[in-house]
Amino acid sequence: MADADRRIAHIDMDAFFASVELLRYPQLRGQPVVIGGRGNAPEQRADGTLVFKRLRDYVGRGVITTATYEARAFGVGSAMGMMKAAKLAPDAILLPATFDAYRHYSRLFKEAVASIAPDIEDRGIDEIFVDLTHVAGETRALAARIKQAVQEATGLTCSIGVTPNKLLSKICSDLEKPNGLTVLGFDDIPARIWPLNVRKVNGIGPKATAKLASLGIETIGQLAHTDAGLLQDYFGAHYAAWLARAARGIDERGLSTSRESKSISRETTFERDLHARQDRETLSGILTTLCDRLADDLRRKGYVSRTISIKLRYDDFQIVSRNVTLPLPVADAAAILQAARECLKRVPLQRKLRLLGVRASTLEPPGMARTPHPVQGELFA
Repeated sequence: MADADRRIAHIDMDAFFASVELLRYPQLRGQPVVIGGRGNAPEQRADGTLVFKRLRDYVGRGVITTATYEARAFGVGSAMGMMKAAKLAPDAILLPATFDAYRHYSRLFKEAVASIAPDIEDRGIDEIFVDLTHVAGETRALAARIKQAVQEATGLTCSIGVTPNKLLSKICSDLEKPNGLTVLGFDDIPARIWPLNVRKVNGIGPKATAKLASLGIETIGQLAHTDAGLLQDYFGAHYAAWLARAARGIDERGLSTSRESKSISRETTFERDLHARQDRETLSGILTTLCDRLADDLRRKGYVSRTISIKLRYDDFQIVSRNVTLPLPVADAAAILQAARECLKRVPLQRKLRLLGVRASTLEPPGMARTPHPVQGELFA
C-alpha cells in the first residue's frame, strides 16, 4: 500500500483535565480555570453555594497540570509554576487535580473510538493514534462520527487530524483546536504545514528550535528547503536526515498497537522542602502512597517487576537514584515499599528533599502470589 493511501488519525482531547472539571462545575464555563496543587477544593457554604479559590491566593511550589483555554489566553500553561502563573492570571479559579475522574473519562473516550476503529496506539491519558485505512467511510465523515461518539460517551470534545502518517496527524490535530477536524494529504503540505513554526513538529525541541533560528530557519517550509549539508554540519548526519524528511511530511512509522511498557513510575514534588528526620512521618506517608499507586498501576497493566528504584531531588536540585534487583518479581505494594526502603538506605539524607519517586522496571507477566497490603511505618530503617 502506498503511503498516500494510509489514513492515520491523531485524536487529542481538548484541555482534557480542565474539561473534566468543568463537567463537575459547569458554572465555571467560560472562565479562566487552572488545575494543579493540593488543598484547593472549593468550600461549600451553609446555603449550598460553592466558594472557589483564586490563583492569587496560592502559596507553594506546585505546578499547573493544565488550564482552560480562557486561562491560556493570559499566557498560563501546563508545567508552569503556580506562583508565576498567579502573576499572569491572579483571578483565575484554582482547582485540585482529580486523577481518578480523568482515568474514568479516558477509558470512556478510548472505548468510544475503539467501537468504530479498533486499531489504536495509546499515547497517554488524553491522546491516541488510530488507523482508519481499512475502516469503511469517507474520511471526513468518519472522523466526524468518531468525534460525535466521543462526545456522547464523555460529554467532552476532541480534536482530530487525519493524514497519511503519524507525524502530520499529530501536527494537524492541533491546527483547529478546540473541537477541530483537519483532513490533509501530501498535496496540502506546502499550504498548510510549511508556514508553521518548526517547533510544531514533534521531535524538534526547544534547543533544536533555537539552533535552527540562529541559522535563519523558523518555518517548516524554510527547513524543507535548507541545504542538507548545512543541516548535517550543525546537527549530525542522523538528526539532519530526519529533519529533512520531517519537513517534507515523510514518516513511515506504523501504529504500535501492542507496545510493551519498559517501566512504570510514580513521583511527587513537595509543596515545601522536606527533611528526612524532621518530616519523617510526612515522608513515610508519601512513600507508602506512591508504592500503593505503583502497585495499582502494575495490577491494571498486568505486570510484575524485578527491579524497584527510588528517585530523590534535593533542595539544590541535584537528583540521585538507587535501585535493587529482587530474586523474585513483585507487584504488591508491601513488597515494593520494602524494596524502596532498601534503596533509601544507600542515599545521603542530610539535605532537604523536593521530590520523591518510585519506579518499577524489568517488567514481565505476573506469576507469584500476592502479599499483604502495606501499612505506614518508618521511612528510613
